[in-house]
Amino acid sequence: MTINWDDFEKIDIRVGTIKEVYDFPKVRKPAYQLTIDFGADLGLKKSSAQITVHYKKEDLLDRQVVAVVNFPSKRIADFVSECLVLGVYDENNDVILLEPAQHTQNGMKIG
Repeated sequence: MTINWDDFEKIDIRVGTIKEVYDFPKVRKPAYQLTIDFGADLGLKKSSAQITVHYKKEDLLDRQVVAVVNFPSKRIADFVSECLVLGVYDENNDVILLEPAQHTQNGMKIG
């Protein structure tokens, strides 16, 4: 399916820094609960991410990630996810995070 530029502009993709990481034992597939800082305009947002294969909790702290920040909130077990952290699947369908090649300011828009 082809989309036009107006469709793409509706997706708000931003850079943020992971500030908190917790195990999420209440889900079927292993996941972490993340708190991500998207800067002064957007503040902190929470996300659930199935990234436990390639990442340890301590390796995620202060790591910058790319996320969609304008999806509606989604309840996952007793947790409300407010953004979608982006990644690519490896050959085993495990997620590898998308992240900027260089450190940038939190909240910067991808476009």
